Order: sequence, then structure tokens, then C-alpha cells
Amino acid sequence: MPYPSSRVDKPLPNPIIPNHSETSRQGEVLRRRMEDVKTRYNLGRELGRGQFGITYRCIDKVTGEVLACKSILKAKLTTKEDKEDIRREVEIMYHLTGHDNIVELKGAYEDEQSVHLVMELCDGGELFDRIIAKGKYSEREAAALFRTIMGVVQTCHSLGVIHRDLKPENFLFLDKTEDSPLKTIDFGLSLFINQGDVLKDIVGSAYYVAPEVLRQHYGPEADVWSVGVILYILLSGVPPFWAETEQGIFNAILKGKFDLRSAPWPNISSGAKELIKNLLKQDPKERWTPTAVLNHPWVRVGGNASDRPLDSAVFARMKQFRAMNKLKRLALKVIAGNLSKEEISGLSQMFKNMDTDGNGMISYEELKAGLAKQGATLAESEVKQLLDAADVDGSGTIDYMEFISATMHISKVDKENHLHEAFNYFDKDRSGFITMDELKVALEKYNMGDEKTITDIITEVDTNKDGRIDYVEFQAMMRKGMPTRRRRG
Repeated sequence: MPYPSSRVDKPLPNPIIPNHSETSRQGEVLRRRMEDVKTRYNLGRELGRGQFGITYRCIDKVTGEVLACKSILKAKLTTKEDKEDIRREVEIMYHLTGHDNIVELKGAYEDEQSVHLVMELCDGGELFDRIIAKGKYSEREAAALFRTIMGVVQTCHSLGVIHRDLKPENFLFLDKTEDSPLKTIDFGLSLFINQGDVLKDIVGSAYYVAPEVLRQHYGPEADVWSVGVILYILLSGVPPFWAETEQGIFNAILKGKFDLRSAPWPNISSGAKELIKNLLKQDPKERWTPTAVLNHPWVRVGGNASDRPLDSAVFARMKQFRAMNKLKRLALKVIAGNLSKEEISGLSQMFKNMDTDGNGMISYEELKAGLAKQGATLAESEVKQLLDAADVDGSGTIDYMEFISATMHISKVDKENHLHEAFNYFDKDRSGFITMDELKVALEKYNMGDEKTITDIITEVDTNKDGRIDYVEFQAMMRKGMPTRRRRG
């Protein structure tokens, strides 16, 4: 999805930060004196990687508290807007400090190479993973989680903040205990917004984006839509709007038709379905407000949400929704790597034309200039969006194979020889099956999955349940975005 093109630029607050060794230079991102984060914190093992940097486990030398440090490489902040994004994210996180269900920012630091955001460590897992691991799950439990999420939205909006990227991956449990608080993370796309402001830049994540965002005329109501999509998935295991391409998903969202008839919906209470209908109203003016939602009988503490466990098929669907894209994404990269010279000669020439310094990488500036030569008039944020979409390894540039993977026509996926080549990439011993060990080796090479993710992929793609993936199962997975086409209405 694109990154923001409209920005709100406000001065940073002056939080109370313990003394650190400081340099006399002012940082270009936070616009205050640069500081060494390691003066106060010991940085440990890597926890994860994002588009701009790496998150580490860290320990406060003074209190002994175990925290997380998101280190953002300044070299990847290629535009003025990128720097403003980080500065605003810090400001918003300080602004929201104190809410039980919003991750707390402990401090922000800038040195010569990076900006470091030290915050609570949420190591209790993602929202969907916790649900799947429990094995049993009821409407009442879904209502409790939903109530927490909507409470965060209500708080943000009352404090003049729109989140703009609400999705299950941005809700983590603080720890692994049964009663761990749920925490909202990632305010990188959030904005301060005044009553009556109209936003136009398209941001968010495909499944969760509101129709008015796609129409480029929206306000805080877009967050309510996103939470409605999350509730739909909490109750059914699949998103209400889906397709095999991003544009297809957008088209489905704009049409606004979703299924409340086929399984498991006949067994879901009328209150839950009423709520979803009012959260997913096409017209944002008709959509319920966070306050109205929190006052609904199905949502309220002690309300009428059922205690009956949801159908086990919901878990299976949710697992597939979580795991499928990782295998498919790597398979596409393999297909791109196996295309003949004739098939990619045009793309190869495009790459050479854009790679003006001949170093085998397309930088932001080269991509911008190359697109302009082809007659494309794109905003800086749109160029950055294209770069991020193609930059699979997060290097900040596009290498040759990333360029081919991102630009090859999707029809290549449907050719038998390409599918066979992709299958054989995983099937190293040519047994005719992709085993769990073979999948693990392939995915770990690209840091694309832990053991649980790999198990989930095998479980869901392996339709005959023999513990491995045969070619027919692989082919079906590559050609479908979801397990079955559901009736709309």
C-alpha cells in the first residue's frame, strides 16, 4: 500500500528522559541533540525486521526492565516525508502514553546512523496466533478482544489521532500469561487530525482498508471499518473482502458485498451480525461511532455474546489466512528466477536503463528518474511505495531478481513449466513431495517463517493429510487466493 503523502508537522514534546552522553549535534530526524541509546540500554538479540530497520531485545541498565528497541536506519529514510513520518510517530506515541492497551514508548534516541525507539516488549504473540493456540474460542471471547480494540480506537479519536493501519498483526499480547493485556503497536501511519479534516492519501493494508480511503476522501471513520473487518475475521476466520490480487480486493471493498449466510454465519448470533453490518457501512456517515459500538449489547461487559465455542473450521481458515502468503511469495520469487532470457529480455532492459550507475541495484533516485523517463508522474510517496513493494530483502534498494519478481506478469504463475520449476525448488530430493524439512530450509533462508508457521502451511496446503505437499496441492495453492469461493450477500 502507498505511504502517506499528506503530513502533519508539529513540534516534538519534551518528555523527561534520563541523562545520556550526548553529542553537540542536532539530529536531522528528531531535531534534538543526538544521543547514544547504548548509554542507557544493552541491545540484545534481533526480534524482527521491518521495511526501515531491525527490532532488538534490550535491557534497561538502570531498572533491569526487558524492553524492545526498534532501530531505524537513517539511510533508508530517503525523503523528507520519511523523516517526518518517524518524528510524528514518536510524537503520537508520547501523546497516547498511559493507555493500558497501547504500547508504551520509553524513549526515542538518534545517533549518526539510526533512530532508536525503546518501548515495551510484547512477547505474548500476535492476536490470531493466541486464538489459534487456544483451540477453543467463543463469541464472548471475541467480544472481549473486540471491545479492547474498539476502546483503543475510541481513545485515539478522542485525542485527535487516526491510526490508519489497524490490522490483527498490529495487536500483540504483552506476555504469555492467560490474562495478558492486548497492546496496539505501529503508529507509523498515524496522523493528528482535526474535526472536519479530509485525508486523501491511500494508506493501510489491503484487506482492512476502508472504501472511502480508496476513494481518497476520508476521516477517522476509516478506523472503524478496519476494526469491523477484524471482527469479521475473528468470527469466521477469513476476511469479508478478498481476491487473488490486491486490485481485486480493492474492487470487492468498493462493491461492499460480504457473506453473512454460509458457514459459520448461521451459528453466529444476530447481535454480532448486526454489529458487522453497521461497522462495514459503505457510507462512513452511516457507520457507527466507537461510542455507539461500545454501548452495543453484544460488546458490553456481561453482554449477550454467546459462550458457545465457535466452529473448529474458523481456526483452520484463520491458520490458512495467516500462513499461505509466505509460501506463495517465495514461490513467485523462484518462478522469476527461472524465467528464460527471452521471457524477461524486456524487463532486463528496463532494469539496465534504470540502473544508471551500473551497480546492479536500483536506488530510490534511480527509480524516480527511470519512471519519469517513461512518462510516469508520481509523487515522492508513490515512488517510495513502489520501492518498498519490490524490496523483498529490506535493503533499501531493488536488486535484479527483486525487479523481475515485482514486474513479471502474473500469467507466468499459471504456466505448468514455471509451476514445476517452483515446486522442484522446494522438492530438493525430487521425491515428488515437499516435506516439512524441505519447506523449513527454503523459508528460513529468507527469514520467512518459524517452525509453527511452517507447520501451519503444511497443514493447510496438504489437503490429503499425508504430512507433505504434492504437486497437485502446490498447484492448487498457487492458483487460489483462498480455499473456496464463498457466496456473497
